[in-house]
Amino acid sequence: MVKRVAIVGAGCSGLTAIKCCLEEGLEPTCFERSEDIGGLWRFTNNTEEGRGSIYKSVVTNTSKEMMCFSDFPMPEEFPTYLHHSKVLEYLHLYVEHFSLIKYIHFQTEVCSVTKCSDFPSTGQWDIATLTNGIQRNSIFDTVLICNGHHTKHYLPLDSFPGIENFKGHYVHSRFYKDSANYKGKTVLVVGIGNSAGDIAVDISNTAKQVYLSTRGGSWVLSRISKGGCPIDMMLSTRFLTWIRNLLPASFSARLNENLMNTWFDHANYGLEPLDRAQLKEPMVNDYLPSCILCGAIKVKPQIKTFTESSVIFEDDTVVENLDEVIFATGYVPSFPFLKDPEVIDDINALLYKQVFPTRIEKPTLAVLGLVKPLGAILTAAELQARWATRIFKGVAHLPTAARMEDYIKKSMEFKTKVFAATPNQKLQTYFIDYMDDVAVEIGVRPNIMHLLLKDPRLAWTVFFGPSTPYQYRLSGPGKWFGAKKAILTQWERTLNPARTRLVNKSSGTWLNFKTLLSLCVLLAAILLGLYCINGKSWS
Repeated sequence: MVKRVAIVGAGCSGLTAIKCCLEEGLEPTCFERSEDIGGLWRFTNNTEEGRGSIYKSVVTNTSKEMMCFSDFPMPEEFPTYLHHSKVLEYLHLYVEHFSLIKYIHFQTEVCSVTKCSDFPSTGQWDIATLTNGIQRNSIFDTVLICNGHHTKHYLPLDSFPGIENFKGHYVHSRFYKDSANYKGKTVLVVGIGNSAGDIAVDISNTAKQVYLSTRGGSWVLSRISKGGCPIDMMLSTRFLTWIRNLLPASFSARLNENLMNTWFDHANYGLEPLDRAQLKEPMVNDYLPSCILCGAIKVKPQIKTFTESSVIFEDDTVVENLDEVIFATGYVPSFPFLKDPEVIDDINALLYKQVFPTRIEKPTLAVLGLVKPLGAILTAAELQARWATRIFKGVAHLPTAARMEDYIKKSMEFKTKVFAATPNQKLQTYFIDYMDDVAVEIGVRPNIMHLLLKDPRLAWTVFFGPSTPYQYRLSGPGKWFGAKKAILTQWERTLNPARTRLVNKSSGTWLNFKTLLSLCVLLAAILLGLYCINGKSWS
C-alpha cells in the first residue's frame, strides 16, 4: 500500500518534499496556512503569524547556481543574486514544471501532530488541521516538517537593562519592512547578522543617524569576489574544503582571518570578531563598509543600559535622543503543532544530521531546512528530502538510537569549538561537509576518483569548481542526465546576465589565463598524486 505523507508548509522545503515523495512513489499532502507558496520568500506588507517574514529590500546572499534545486537550474536570464521576488518566481516555475500545485491544501493550518495510539507498531500520526473554521483529523503514515526556523523571533529583553524605561519605540527585525518610518530619526540596530547589516544600510539612506551595536563583531564579505565572480562560487569548492580539513585548526583560522581582511581591515571599522579563531557565519553585505566610512552608520560595542531617551554602551559612550531600536537578535526553532516534547525539543532541536529525531520508536517523522550550512538552505533541504523519503519508503535505514545520539553529541562538541557556543549557532555547519554527510546516506556523494577515470574534465570541474547542487545528481538514486551539462555550463548562466554590453577582451588576458590554468593543472596533478600515495579514499 502507498504510504501517505503529511507535509507541513509549502515553502522551499515543502515544495521539494512533495517532489521527492512523488519520485519515491509516496502519496504527499502538503498543508499551507497561507494562500500561496513561497513561505519566507513571499513578501507581504504585514507580518503573518506562523510564517517567515522578510523586508522589501531583501536580496539573496547566495548566488543562483549555488541555491537552485539540483535538477532544475534557474533561468539563464535571472541575475546572479536575486531579489526576493525573483526567488518566488523561480519557486512558481518549479511548481509548474513538476506539477506540484495539486498536492497543496492552501489556507489550511496544522493544529496538531500527535502519535496514533498504535504508533509503536504502525508509526502513524494523527494530523489535526483547520480550514475555514472547520477542523479535520486525518491519519498519515509519515510526516515532513517544513515550517522553517524563521517564524519565532528571539528577543531576550532581560539581556538589555533599562529597556523597560525606554520611551522610544523598539521592535524585532522580524517586523521590519522598509525604512519609511525611520526618516530623520536616530536609530539603533542591535545585532551583527545579515538582517542587522541589511536593515542598518537600508535605514541609513533616510535616517538622521544609524548605530550598529555588536557584542562580538563579525567578518563581512562582499557578494563579489576578486575578479567579479560570486564569492560563494569561489569559496565553496571541494578543493578548498579538502585543504581546510587537512590544515591544523589554528592555521586554518589564521588563513580565514587573512581572507576576510582582503576586502578591508575589519579592526579599522570596529567589526573585527572578538574570537577570530571561531568561524562564525560571516555577514554578507556589499554596502556596510562604505556606510561606515561615510559616517552614515557608526559601530558600537555591547549595550550597557537604556534610559528613557538614550543608550549607554559598555565603553561608556552615550547616544542621546534615541528614537528607535531594532533588535536583530535572531530566531529559535518552533513547532507549536507538535504536542509531544519527546519528539522534538524546541530549545535544542537536536536531530540526527539535522533531520531525524532520535527519541521516537519509528523513523516516520523528519524535519527539513532546520540547518544553517554556510550556504544555501534550499539545496540542503532538497538533499534532506531525498534522504527522508527514501527512509520512509524503506530503501534506506537509520542507525541505532545510541549511534545517532553519539553522532549528535560529537557534532555539537565540534560546532561549539569551531563556530560558537550560542543558541543561534547550534544549527550552523560547513556547507560541503554537511551536504556530503547527507549524500552518503542516499548514495549520491560524488566520487572524484571514479569521475577522474571516466571524465577528467568533469572531475576537474567538480573538484576545483564551485560545489553546485547538480553534483548530487551525477549518479545514484535520483540521477539526472542533465547534471553534467548543468555543471559544465554553470559559469555561463552566472556571468551572461551581466554581459549587457559586449566588450572585446585582449588576447593577452586569455594567454595569462591559459598560463594560470596550466599551473593549476600541474598543481592538481601533484596534489592528486600525493593524495593517492597516502592511500586516502575519495569516495
